[in-house]
Amino acid sequence: MMLLLLGLCLLLGLLLIIQLWQRISQSRELRYLQTKLHAILDQESAEQVLLHTNSAQLQHLLIAINRLLQAGRKVEADYTRMENSIKKMVANMSHDLKTPLTVVLGLTETIVHDSSATDEERRRLSQKVHEKTLDILHLTNQFFELARLEAGDLTMPLTKIDVNEACRNGILFFYEMIESQGLDVAVAIPDEPVYAYGNTDALGRVLQNLLSNAIRYGNSGGIVGITLRHDAESVYIDVWDRGRGIGEEDRLQVFERLYTLEDSRNQTYQGSGLGLTITKRLVELMEGSITVHSTPHEKTVFTVRFPAIRF
Repeated sequence: MMLLLLGLCLLLGLLLIIQLWQRISQSRELRYLQTKLHAILDQESAEQVLLHTNSAQLQHLLIAINRLLQAGRKVEADYTRMENSIKKMVANMSHDLKTPLTVVLGLTETIVHDSSATDEERRRLSQKVHEKTLDILHLTNQFFELARLEAGDLTMPLTKIDVNEACRNGILFFYEMIESQGLDVAVAIPDEPVYAYGNTDALGRVLQNLLSNAIRYGNSGGIVGITLRHDAESVYIDVWDRGRGIGEEDRLQVFERLYTLEDSRNQTYQGSGLGLTITKRLVELMEGSITVHSTPHEKTVFTVRFPAIRF
């Protein structure tokens, strides 16, 4: 009996020692975890908290901490990217507004102070002032539209829309401009009806932006095209041209706010850099996606995809 009691006492003592050792070990690991976490936060390091431990609870805690660190770094990176984007937007916006305003100022000074100008000359200058004022208004409206899209203030009810009709209306809107520039038109719209969930006004704006860009930047290729195609899962609209195209580096940034091609600041390729950003936001609000593929001077294609409606 005494031996049994002695054995139990030894067993209990061993268990107490094991528990004490586990507590000391866990306390040491927690102190290391706290110290390491403070060091990472203070130094703004990209490290993760690594610790070899047999404790399942500590392992789960480490996983949670590292996920929080990764999420915090992502938030910080997104904030930095947004801050840089805003700085770039302000700089480009200042440039894009300053240029036409400077022209308007010069024209109005000529109208007011040049007593030798004829009535015909004044009418011509007034017409230029009117045109530049419209450019400023258009650019300002684009800024407000993008701000509303990104703030979520633009309501866009989605309904079943006739994509065939939208594509026809899109190309017809620019038909006179295309003819006046001597461009050929390639239209491939199937006879059978193609439907998708979307917003008629938003899709019209998307097609206007894409076709306008194809005419402006791709007119050197002599042709502008629009293709409507579909499969069991999706509806695709391709707007394409055979002009100067978009280089690989530009393709990665072409949907960013106020990004313009390197030579788009000259008069021939003047653009605000907002059209494609607005286009992308509108497509995403309609639960679609947009991509671009380009081989310079061969073919540039912007493809809008929407989920197909199954009957």
